[in-house]
Amino acid sequence: MPNIENLRKQAKRIVRWHREGHHPVAELIRLHLTAFGEMSDVDILAHRFQLIDAQELIAKQQGFPSWQALLQGANDMSEQQPINQSSTAFKRAEPQLFTTDLVRSLTYYNEKLGFETKFAYGDPPFYAQVGRGEAHINLRWVELLPFDPAARGQDDLLAATICVESIKELFLDYQAKGADFKQTLRTEPWGARTFIIADPDGNLVLFAE
Repeated sequence: MPNIENLRKQAKRIVRWHREGHHPVAELIRLHLTAFGEMSDVDILAHRFQLIDAQELIAKQQGFPSWQALLQGANDMSEQQPINQSSTAFKRAEPQLFTTDLVRSLTYYNEKLGFETKFAYGDPPFYAQVGRGEAHINLRWVELLPFDPAARGQDDLLAATICVESIKELFLDYQAKGADFKQTLRTEPWGARTFIIADPDGNLVLFAE
């Protein structure tokens, strides 16, 4: 169920960022509000933008046609009785990343990012898993990477996303350990705080709070 109070705060934050002229929020507005769909960043930031517009944007992000529909939907969900779910429960996801040097990758994830090796198959190893808390990543050796690392870095094509708590402390820890940052810690237009790590093969891992 959406947390309406948090969404109200996000809407106010978007209005403030628009007023302050932050270009990332212009892309967010153009993406979700059809009235701004053909406008440039400069035109969007110069255009009148009110709290009601930001609330509509938030509603669209949440899958509702309007802010009032979001409020009604949240109210309806709060009044519903719990329903029986399928006995099939999702436990966790394990993204698979490709590497041309598995030993090098294991060393990086263990020493720089604080993961531990759960298993490694082969001698030399060709398949392994690292984990930290509930986050697990599978690493598979390949002779040639199935993507162009330069293109992945240029377009920020993420290989995995890991949700964390206390992201500032984690960022400072990784910084002290010499991790390779594609993007340092920042607050996104939608309120999340994120940073992106690049592993030795160019796989981009987003950490988000």
